[in-house]
Amino acid sequence: MDYFERKLDDKRRLTIPTELREELASGVVITRGFGSYLHLYSLNVWNEQVEPALMGSILDEEVADLNVKFRMGKTSAELDQKQGRITLEQHLLEWANIDRTIVAVRAGAYWRISAL
Repeated sequence: MDYFERKLDDKRRLTIPTELREELASGVVITRGFGSYLHLYSLNVWNEQVEPALMGSILDEEVADLNVKFRMGKTSAELDQKQGRITLEQHLLEWANIDRTIVAVRAGAYWRISAL
């Protein structure tokens, strides 16, 4: 599965499709994206690929800018075991101009979430 659309419920919960729940079973990390959208990573991808990519010279301004972008407002969550949902924080929804309906598209090892 490389694409899905969903409506958030009244508590800002996103139901993850059944086909993706095993991939995201370790938990998820949600960050601001490069544009007006969000990134959703499995906790494994965050720890194994993103964190190492954010390490670099302490004096490298590009590395510092990436750290600020991805860490500002970063949240993590576990899927609720009963219905496979995660809660999206209000500040992230506002950043991405998401009201209620989202579209999620796989972008390699992570998902790009935006308003529909």
